[in-house]
Amino acid sequence: MTEIRPRRSVLSLPGSNPQALEAARTLPVDAVLLDLEETVPPEAKDAARKTVAAAVTGRAYGHREVVVRINALDSAHGEADLAAIAAAGPDAILVPKVSGPDALVAVGARLRRLGAAPALRIWAMIESPLAVLQVGAIASAARDVDIRLSCLVVGTGDLAAATRIRRGVPGRPALMPLLMSVVAAARAYEIDVIDGVFEATADEAGFRAEAEQARDGGFDGKVLIDPAQIAAANAVFGPSPDAVAQARAAIAAFAGPAARERGTAAFRGRTIDRSHADEAHRIVALADAIAARRP
Repeated sequence: MTEIRPRRSVLSLPGSNPQALEAARTLPVDAVLLDLEETVPPEAKDAARKTVAAAVTGRAYGHREVVVRINALDSAHGEADLAAIAAAGPDAILVPKVSGPDALVAVGARLRRLGAAPALRIWAMIESPLAVLQVGAIASAARDVDIRLSCLVVGTGDLAAATRIRRGVPGRPALMPLLMSVVAAARAYEIDVIDGVFEATADEAGFRAEAEQARDGGFDGKVLIDPAQIAAANAVFGPSPDAVAQARAAIAAFAGPAARERGTAAFRGRTIDRSHADEAHRIVALADAIAARRP
């Protein structure tokens, strides 16, 4: 099993807002996403880069995974972002506007030249029709250790706009086939995948419904734009106590010699096989990882 790291809640914060970066240090979020791209106006890019680099270097986010979204490498700010943030040493760098694996190869090559820490990972934004068409090739970059790819993030707003799909439609029926393509690619190459933002921040029921849809569709978590969404995201994407108890019982049922010989086991009125046992192990590992992060 690959490393399990909770990514139920990924809170996006504008890198140009020092107060927001400071406040996130105490929030019960799995990951903070410090943004240098969409939420930062051009005239504030240089100052935001310095602010974010200082916040990352300060190592003040505790157990929270720290991810920085840089500007695209072919933009006026991308190269400077990559150099400064790689030196600061976050857990991951989120690369925007990825439309094919070549962009990730370029980032990996630059990180090698910059002497970035081996533990630094790359996340990739999937936010265009071309990215969806190329998502298998993009996800396959995870097989190249020099590229460091560990997670895909769907930019649902940009993707909907680019495909002319109506935004804000409950259930996202037209968008779901595209989203499931991204999930399939992520699972094929054993990396995580995070759903995009829910823009109607005052609609708590709508957020929960969309988060549950994403969870049921295979996503590991969701990008958030309001701290008020954290509790619901953590609850939806985290295993419930009942689910953990059932998973532990399934593991025990599958551990007997008869189950090992047959490859199946009787469990609570049904037959389970190796795939059920593997999923049970994943649920327990996720629950343990979440518990280990509690203060």
